[in-house]
Amino acid sequence: MIFQLVRNFHASHCYRAAESSLLAKLRKKTGYTIANCKKALEMHNNDTDKAEAWLNDQAQAMGWAKATKLAGRKALQGLVAVKFDKNHGVLVEVNCETDFVAKNDKFHKMLEDTTLACYKFAHTNLKSKGPITKLELDSEQLGNLSSDGGKKLSEVLALFIGSVGENAVLRRAECWKANSDDVKITAYTHPAPTTASDYSSGKYGALLAYKQPNDVEDIGKQICQHIVGCAPRKIGDKKKDKPAENSDDETCLIYQEYLLDPSYTIEEVLENNKIEILDYIRFSCGEVEEENMPGVEKQPLDTVQTLQ
Repeated sequence: MIFQLVRNFHASHCYRAAESSLLAKLRKKTGYTIANCKKALEMHNNDTDKAEAWLNDQAQAMGWAKATKLAGRKALQGLVAVKFDKNHGVLVEVNCETDFVAKNDKFHKMLEDTTLACYKFAHTNLKSKGPITKLELDSEQLGNLSSDGGKKLSEVLALFIGSVGENAVLRRAECWKANSDDVKITAYTHPAPTTASDYSSGKYGALLAYKQPNDVEDIGKQICQHIVGCAPRKIGDKKKDKPAENSDDETCLIYQEYLLDPSYTIEEVLENNKIEILDYIRFSCGEVEEENMPGVEKQPLDTVQTLQ
């Protein structure tokens, strides 16, 4: 009798330990509350796959409801991100309400998923016409792209809102494609990553398209860094634009003092390194809200803007 009681106690203890382990793993994997994870496991007889799927469905449904409820709240914190190769580049902004949430691993994952979706779109959907093909995407268009997991980005966003309880916005993106071998694309974010990478994120970012002979040291990244740091409003035209009286007020790129060596102007750096700048764009996180975004139209994704 005593042996039977001990055996039953031992079996019960092992079962509870196994349940506790499953609960801990599900909590760590999904990030949902212990109470919700426990409920999901109980509903699905400790099947973690089914429990996780149920949690995600609940979070998404809750996310849509929260997204609707929180839509009026400003979301101007967040990050911008870039991903690029020699012939393609994307610049993406995703916003949230607080800087605390912007540091969340889930936010970084959503930003990376959004950037990767735009990068794939730039490879597969941009038509070749002119030296550069460019497409600007707004929140609605970004939401219609698909993530690696097959979900629409709007669904990924809903899951995120459901899990953090804070408004978030897939704000905007620029997708670029170079259409000839002599056109190069590079990108930069600030703060810069500790190691060089084709993907990075920060509070500021830029894309740059340029031409430069291969027998000259490529300094496209440095010019892009200057654009992020000095925020020029346009490239500038020597025939039409004059330098500002005070160099600190200069808004034409070619007349600005070079960020990495102020003894030169950008114009001199370009001439010395045989660089021709075709175009650039710079994002500063939170600088615009959806209703104030210039140039964004509700255009179909197969409509592109092309630099002639």
